[in-house]
Amino acid sequence: MSWRGLVVFDIGGVLVRAGRTWVDDAERAGFAVSAAWRAEFEPRLLALPDRSIGGVESERYLALFAEASNGAYSRDDARRITDASLIAEYPGVDRLFDALDVARIPTAVLSNVNDAEWDRLFPAVGVDPEFPALRRVQHRFASHLIHVAKPDPRAFNEVEQGTGCSGVEILFFDDRLENVNAARAFGWTAELIDHTGDTVEQVLALLRVHSPAR
Repeated sequence: MSWRGLVVFDIGGVLVRAGRTWVDDAERAGFAVSAAWRAEFEPRLLALPDRSIGGVESERYLALFAEASNGAYSRDDARRITDASLIAEYPGVDRLFDALDVARIPTAVLSNVNDAEWDRLFPAVGVDPEFPALRRVQHRFASHLIHVAKPDPRAFNEVEQGTGCSGVEILFFDDRLENVNAARAFGWTAELIDHTGDTVEQVLALLRVHSPAR
């Protein structure tokens, strides 16, 4: 492996197994969600301020979530549902960073994430981490901190400004096609990862594909 540039990862669906929808998260937290209830509640949920771009802090968002449910969920229920979105690191993520470190390839993450999730992904010093391999990432970009989310090109620009790397110097991995397409349009090399498969082996294989011949 000899990629000559920066490797940027999405977190959920690439490095960490994560829920895809609030319904997935609710069911994982033990709440049954009928089609009728989803149709009734989801429009109110989507109308809440967007905490993934810093529109509201999570504690306030949980209260708004509970209010929007008209008593179906308490604030603690809302916390359980939203906490269920982050599940665990994919197997082998530490091994992936071992390979990147040996090859001296710099790394970054660019993730659509909220403040509560970010605190779990990158806890304060002295807190036992749930996702220990993520500590090895060198550059960290979060939508709630930069106030813009993928696939908005301003998110990719934040990475370039923050790392000094740009265009084809950057190899990006994401599990959502709209983000991959946006990164390519911005000039990055970008690859789609299947979140249901072995994400680490997919990344390693693609790193070999994109490494120049010796």
